[in-house]
Amino acid sequence: VQLQASGGGLVQAGGSLRLTCAASGRTSSSYALGWFRQAPGKEREFVGGVNWRSSRISYADSVKGRFTISRDNAKNTMFLQMNSLKPEDTAVYYCAADTNPPPFGTSSYGASYEYWGQGTLVTVSS
Repeated sequence: VQLQASGGGLVQAGGSLRLTCAASGRTSSSYALGWFRQAPGKEREFVGGVNWRSSRISYADSVKGRFTISRDNAKNTMFLQMNSLKPEDTAVYYCAADTNPPPFGTSSYGASYEYWGQGTLVTVSS
């Protein structure tokens, strides 16, 4: 499975960005796709994800109400719409694939994800 994340950039606080994660190769409807981020000097953290089979979407508490995950099944693509961005959202954002997700949800643990994209940098200026 190959994952390509794109859409990062520089935005002012309060602004919006939309990230895209395109999956290719041996994809499956039984997978889950997740978004993670890593800020400089910090641990990688779960942002949110979607279980492709159940369609259940999960979010980290820090982004609930501001970020929205959606998908295009036909194109094996996941989107992350980020609104009301804050400087603390600055990070490299990665998408990842979990080939054995929980039955109806997504794992928030990075170790559960076998495939990772290259990351896209989001910088939010104050």
